[in-house]
Amino acid sequence: MDWHSTVLGFKHYLILEKSLSPNSVEAYLRDVDKLQIYAEQKNKNLNPEQLKLHDLEDFIGWLQQFNLEDRSQARIISGIKTFYKFLLLEDLIADNPTELIEAPKVKRKIPDVLSAEEVELIINAVDLSVPQGHRNKAILETLYSCGLRVSELCDLLISNVFEETGFIKVVGKGNKERLVPIGEQAIHEINLYKNNFRKQLAQVKGQEDFLFLNRFGKKISRISVFEMVKENVLRAGIHKEVSPHTFRHSFATHLIEGGANLRAVQEMLGHESITTTEIYTHLDLNYLRETVMRFHPMNQKTKME
Repeated sequence: MDWHSTVLGFKHYLILEKSLSPNSVEAYLRDVDKLQIYAEQKNKNLNPEQLKLHDLEDFIGWLQQFNLEDRSQARIISGIKTFYKFLLLEDLIADNPTELIEAPKVKRKIPDVLSAEEVELIINAVDLSVPQGHRNKAILETLYSCGLRVSELCDLLISNVFEETGFIKVVGKGNKERLVPIGEQAIHEINLYKNNFRKQLAQVKGQEDFLFLNRFGKKISRISVFEMVKENVLRAGIHKEVSPHTFRHSFATHLIEGGANLRAVQEMLGHESITTTEIYTHLDLNYLRETVMRFHPMNQKTKME
């Protein structure tokens, strides 16, 4: 098979069998496109299934000229590994040459989090005198109450908010659905928004079921949510880099610090692997020291003496 037909087959595999989102599919195809560019520039007149381990190792060396960060290199190598797994699955290769390839070790960055007090300050900073005020407050309450990704928030449907049971149905990465509890305060703010700003908007065909709308009656965009968050962080006087994702990080961290089960948090966040959730087990150093001082047996003994 040539590059075009092989990559087309890979694309269908990602969409139909892996059920990946359009953004994820495009990311994988960009990774493979880099491999094809490398092969063409190196005058390697080889189809993808003809490339061997030494070719792929040379490809990784070729990437160095672009001064990519370790995370970007690791992402590309991960994409190429998935591509060759597909070739193996389709019996286009007998052995997977990427098995012996190691990606750069990526240092996992601990995400910034807000304290519960800071979250409250940001939510209370919303200007309720403007038409979209109740919507903005409902968005912030929902982000923190449910730990949603910004794309999940934008795609949230009215029909997927189950007020009676206190759950919402979320469509996450790869169109995977999950049920997430939603707090009473978030439900209260959603109802205020629905009965005020949203009720006054013109109905746009095909957009009627989206919960959070812009002033034109269409689904709110990711950019609008980012801008709204930054505006209210500024109004609250908080000097941190805060995005919608910071509310998700804070949601997870506060649950785990409060003693929540890691598996339960994994389910609520929609993480495929629990290792992704484990990043939230970091604790404030003062909190950690205080915990050790309070509960370690030797410290208890010292107090008794």
